[in-house]
Amino acid sequence: MIATIHPSSIHGLVTAAASKSAMQRACALALLHRGETIIQNPGRSNDDLAALDIIRKLGAETEIKDEALRIKNDGECRFAGTIHCGESGLGIRMFTPIAALSGSEVIIEGSGSLRNRPMHFFDEILPQLGVQVESNKGYLPIKIKGPLRPADCTIDGSLSSQFLTGLLMAFGKAAKEPVVITVTNLKSKPYIDLTLKMMNDFGYAVVNERYERFLIGPSLDFARDLSRGPSTSLRTIIVEGDWSGAAFLLVAGAIAGSATVQGLDTDSAQADKAILSALKDCGARVSVTNDGITVASPAANALTAFRFDATDCPDLFPPLVALAAYCKGVSVIKGVERLRHKESDRSASLQQEFEKMGVTITVDDDEMRVTGGNGLTGARVHSHHDHRIAMAAAVAALKANGETVIEEADAINKSYPDFYRHLKMLGASVSLP
Repeated sequence: MIATIHPSSIHGLVTAAASKSAMQRACALALLHRGETIIQNPGRSNDDLAALDIIRKLGAETEIKDEALRIKNDGECRFAGTIHCGESGLGIRMFTPIAALSGSEVIIEGSGSLRNRPMHFFDEILPQLGVQVESNKGYLPIKIKGPLRPADCTIDGSLSSQFLTGLLMAFGKAAKEPVVITVTNLKSKPYIDLTLKMMNDFGYAVVNERYERFLIGPSLDFARDLSRGPSTSLRTIIVEGDWSGAAFLLVAGAIAGSATVQGLDTDSAQADKAILSALKDCGARVSVTNDGITVASPAANALTAFRFDATDCPDLFPPLVALAAYCKGVSVIKGVERLRHKESDRSASLQQEFEKMGVTITVDDDEMRVTGGNGLTGARVHSHHDHRIAMAAAVAALKANGETVIEEADAINKSYPDFYRHLKMLGASVSLP
C-alpha cells in the first residue's frame, strides 16, 4: 500500500490505541489461568491477533462480548502441531516457553523478518529445563517437546527481555517449589516491570532482586489447580493505552502544531512513556491533565537538540529521529545496539530513509547523531516492512517541503492499524488508496 503525506498543521484529540505489549501478555496469562478472564479494551493489531490465534490453538476459548474479550481455559496447554507467531518478536519469545509446558511436540513458526531473528536462546536454555529442541541453526522454525520443568538457570538478558518474560510466566505456572532465574546484562527493564505487574494481578509470586535474580514460587492458585476441581475464578484486565504508538502522535504535535492523546497512564510500566522526557528537553510544550497529554510546538517554533538514552526503550528510536530532524543542532540518541534485530535493521533503515528527506544521520558505536533543524524535503521513502519506520516517515513528512510517499505503508498494521486514521483526525492530510 502507498500512503501520501502532504504538509499539514495539526490540532485535535485522539484516544491511544491499546498497548500490544499489555494485550499479548494478557492473552498469555489468560491462557495459563484456570477460569475466565475478561480483557477490556482489547487490541486488534496484527501482533494481537497472532497472540489470540496462539492461545486458541493451545486450548483457550475466546469470545467477543459487549466489546470485551472473554477467554476461558482450564489452565493447561494441550496442543500438537504448529503455532504461528506472525511477525511478533514478543509473541515468539514469550509463547515458546509457555507452549513447552505441553508434553506434545509443537512447531513454532513465524513470518517476515521474524524468520531472520536469532533464537539461539531456546537451543541453549530449554534443554536445561527438560525440553527437547530442534531449530534451524538458531532460527525458525523451532520444534519443541516438553514438558518444561522449572529449574534454577542463568540467562543472558542483553538481546531482549522478552525471553525472560516467557520464562517467568512458564515458571510461575509450573513451579512446584521455589526456583531462581539469574539474569546477566538485562535490557528493557521496564518491560519486565510490566510483566511482573500483570503476573501479580493473576496471583503469581515473583521476587525481583535488582533485576539480577528472580525468585519464582508456586502460584496462589497452585493447590486448587492440583485438585482439578471446578473453578469460578474470574480475572478482569483493562488493556492500557499504548505509549509506543502514541509517541508518534505526541512528536507530531511538537513538530506540526499540537496533539492531545487520551488514555495514557503516566504511571505505566511501559518504557516508552519516556518520550515525554525527550519532548520536554527539546523545548516542546507538554501538558499533562485529566483530559489527556497535550504536546505542542514551541511558541517561537524553535526545537533544540537533545540527548536521550534509549537503551531500555529502543522502540522510541524512530519517533525520536523524526523529532530530532526538526531540532536545531545535533541530537544524540544512545542504544543503537538494540536496533539490529527488529522488523528491520532500524539503524540502517532510519539512515537510509531520512537521508532521502535531507537529514544527516551518523552512527558511532552505540550512539546515533541526528543533525536537524535545516528543513526536510518530501521524498519517496520505503517502510522496509517495518511499522515504526512507516510511522516515523509519516510524522516527519508533516512539515517537509512537498509531499512524501511511503511505500509498503500498511506495515503499520503490525502494531497500530488506526495510525493513519488518527493522523487524519488530528488534521493531517493523508491520502490512501
